[in-house]
Formats: sequence, C-alpha cells, structure tokens
Amino acid sequence: MTDTVIVLFSRDLRVHDHPALAAACERARHVIPLFVIDPDIPAGNRLGFLAECLADLRGSLRERGGELVVRRGDPVAETMRLAGESGAGAVHTGVDVSALAHRRQRRLAAECERAGVEFRAFPGLTVVPPDALRPSGGGDHYRVFTPYWRAWSRQPRRDVLKAPGVVHVPEGLSPGRLPEPGHETYELFRGGETAGRRRMEQWLRHCVDDYADGHDDMAGNRTSRLSPYLRFGCVSPLELESLAGEAGDAGEFVRQLCWRDFFHQVTRAFPRINRDDYRPRGHEWCDDEHAAQAWREGMTGIPIVDAGIRQMLAEGWMHNRARLIVGSFLVRRLRVDWRVGADHFFERLLDGDVANNYGNWQWVAGTGNDTRPNRPVNHIRQAKRYDPEGEYVRRYVPELATLPKRVIHEPWKLPSGVPGYPAPLVSMA
Repeated sequence: MTDTVIVLFSRDLRVHDHPALAAACERARHVIPLFVIDPDIPAGNRLGFLAECLADLRGSLRERGGELVVRRGDPVAETMRLAGESGAGAVHTGVDVSALAHRRQRRLAAECERAGVEFRAFPGLTVVPPDALRPSGGGDHYRVFTPYWRAWSRQPRRDVLKAPGVVHVPEGLSPGRLPEPGHETYELFRGGETAGRRRMEQWLRHCVDDYADGHDDMAGNRTSRLSPYLRFGCVSPLELESLAGEAGDAGEFVRQLCWRDFFHQVTRAFPRINRDDYRPRGHEWCDDEHAAQAWREGMTGIPIVDAGIRQMLAEGWMHNRARLIVGSFLVRRLRVDWRVGADHFFERLLDGDVANNYGNWQWVAGTGNDTRPNRPVNHIRQAKRYDPEGEYVRRYVPELATLPKRVIHEPWKLPSGVPGYPAPLVSMA
C-alpha cells in the first residue's frame, strides 16, 4: 500500500464516480485532493461557477474526513511542491484532451518520473474514453459521427463508482484559500456537484421522456441544462448515461452524450481544433468588426439571433437550437470567421470547453466534421418552426415584447423606430 497519493482535480469536481479519487482511496493510507488555480488561464465568465464548485467539493470531502487543498500557480510546479512536502509516492489525475491539457499532463508525467513519483491518468471526462475507439478502416479517430455512434453504442462501459466513504488526509497541511465568487454568478446555475446531482435527478425523474419531442422548443424548459455541470465534471457523464437509460425513453438524450464524446475524441487527435480548420475548405472570411461587435452584443436587428446572444449574456447558457441559429448567422450571412464567434462563446458560456465549443463551431462553419459542409440554415424559417409564438424572442429582446409574432419573425417588417432596437444588418427578405 502506498502511504500518500495526491489526486489532482481539474475538470472532475465531484466525489461520485471519480476513478482517480476512488483508486487513491483504495490503495493509500493518505489521500491529498488538490486543485491548483492557474493565474495564466483566465476563468472568464466561469469564475463564480468554479468558485461554487470548489466550495461544494471541499464540503463533500470534509464530510468524509478529507479536505480540498487549494494552491495557486503553475499546476505542475505546485503538484510537485506538494509531493515533496508531503512525501507523496504517487500522483493521480484525470485525462483531458485539449492541447493545453496534453502539455500539462506530459510535463507532470516527466516531473513525476524525475522525482521518482508514480504518475497515473484515469478516465472520467467522457462516457467512453477518447482513445478507446478506432475506425476499422484505419486512422486514429472517427471523423464522421454516425459510424462513431454505432461503435460507441456497442462499447462496454466501466462500472459507475460510488463516492468514497472516508478520505484520510495527512495532518498539518494548509488547505489554502478558495477563490471568491465575485460577481460572475448566475441565478439559474449554482455551481457544484450537489446542485448538479439535484438537477440531474429532477430532470431524469420528470423530463427525460419528453426530450426527443421537446428539446428544440426554444421557449420551453425541456432540455436538461446539465452542460455546465458536465463541463466542470460536477456530474459524471457515465453515471448520467446509466441513469438516463433507467429513467425511460432517453435514446435521443444519450445520443447527445455521444456527440460530446465524439468531439472529445476528435480534439484528442486534433488538439488545435480551437485555432485551425479541421478540414480546410478555402473559406474567405470578412474582416467586419462592426458586424462582429453587433453580433456579440445581440444587436444585429435579427430578433431570433439577438435573443440567443442575449440569453447567453444574461444566463451564461444558450439553448442548443439558438446556438445553431446564432452561429450560422455569423458565418453564413455575415461571413465572419468562425473563430470570432467561438472565442466569444468560450468566454461567455458556463459550459464553454475546447472540444465541444470549437468542434460544434467548426461543424456550423463547414470546416469541421459535418458531412454536408454547405448545408443551408434559413434563420427565419428556424425561428418560425422552433419559436412559433415568438415567446423566446420576447423573453430576451424586451424591445419587441409588444409586437405580434408575424412581425417578430419577419424583421424587415419591424416598424421603424422601435426604441433601442437596430435595423437588420443584412436583408433577410
């Protein structure tokens, strides 16, 4: 048995179904759960949510006799410093897929080897590990979703792990100060595993059966809104899939979890997904900062587009159908580079991560994994179909709250002089 193991948390801020933590508790007398706040990586709009996640995780560990040790600085240097101070013989962490995560994990593994400390990386970020599936025809990853979905559906799952009953930490360690939540908190989303599990259990109990029919209802509350909790690992995607399968007719929802896994395995193979075209197609983008800024502010004059952006600015989250409409408007109608939109989403969304955010943006832009890169998106038709009464638009664009739906869905018919609302940036007639 190892005397002391450090468990370095990152995007796995939970105690349930946490393979790295469970393995450490099984094999070591003492376990040091560690989170390192890296000042070189701005948390942006997610700082308040992250602070609540860490406070909740510390509380869960203390209930089990443990502690969350918080340090500030370079995660590799701080982990190795703590290993030296505590005499830890091993470091456990979770696998991640971004370029930054790859570099950090390689550095940590090298420093552990140099110091004679065992290093182990565990799954838990996705339902199926990003490196578990390979196309039968060759290649290091699946480039098209449908064959990945078939292989993913057949892949055996590891067991969902219970939370450890007891976590023994060495005596004398300074726990460190949690970050202050600040002002970047959102009423609809409280951070942490406790809030995430409550949302998961309520949604699976009452709403999952309606997901296939209702997830495109933009004005309704018929999606899970679990994406921020998946992004920070407050909820285990494997446990969520398992419970969804027990809850009812959850096939369409489980398919969305597969899409999440799909983009993670793409990002593992193509870690510059946030900067380079996955499939370069010779796009020529317009350098129109005026249009881009109007789009960022939800002031394009196209109500359904502006409603989506304003929902994100107000709530830190955006309906999935709105993301498609908003994104395609930027790249298809304004011809602005997809990276402009993706970076704005990454900064403002609580669920913004590299794999899903940039993978989906490249799909919308026609530079990614879409097998129909030039598929049209008629924004007016989308608005009429998925917000037929204009309720979503009225909720987030109050300037238009008193207008009838036929006007809301046909912005060229908006009466001139709507106080505070601009004329359309482009003609949609």
